[in-house]
Amino acid sequence: MAEEEFTDINGNSISLHCQTHSAFCREFAVNSPKMSLRKVMVYTCFIWLFAYAVFFFTENTAVLSSAIIITLLGMIIHIHFVKVDQETLLIIGSLGVQLTSSYASGRESTTFIEMSKLKDIVINEAVYMHSIIYYLCILIKDPADPEKVTSVVPLFQSSKPRLNCLVHVYRSCQEIIAQSR
Repeated sequence: MAEEEFTDINGNSISLHCQTHSAFCREFAVNSPKMSLRKVMVYTCFIWLFAYAVFFFTENTAVLSSAIIITLLGMIIHIHFVKVDQETLLIIGSLGVQLTSSYASGRESTTFIEMSKLKDIVINEAVYMHSIIYYLCILIKDPADPEKVTSVVPLFQSSKPRLNCLVHVYRSCQEIIAQSR
């Protein structure tokens, strides 16, 4: 299993784990950095100090209670639905592609795309926040016309790796797709 360090589009460090299970099966896992405890504490303190200042002037205890509840609910929602720790792409030449997102809370979201539906895997470009970014995506065939593309499924949406990381994954995926056709 090879592990390489890359950066995302924001310059944060991410790691790519590549594991070859066989000639027709490879797994790519992109790990994002863990949530910063310092950042969480700063946001929590800011919200609670603001709530205390409002409480000081209004003398309404509902303000403090609301701030605590909103902060805790916000952290739970962020950990369970937003913060992705690992994104995995498993490509099996004769079967298909499995995409898995693992969240900070331990929840996993998995999608499977059959090889018969897969037209190609490409690197696409997009405008994002006044800059051009690259992303890996799967082109899904139109069942009526195999030459047309029905939809585009972007990969590694949360980690947003840079082009050098995407090229590494792209080349390996293309080897497997070429062998299976």
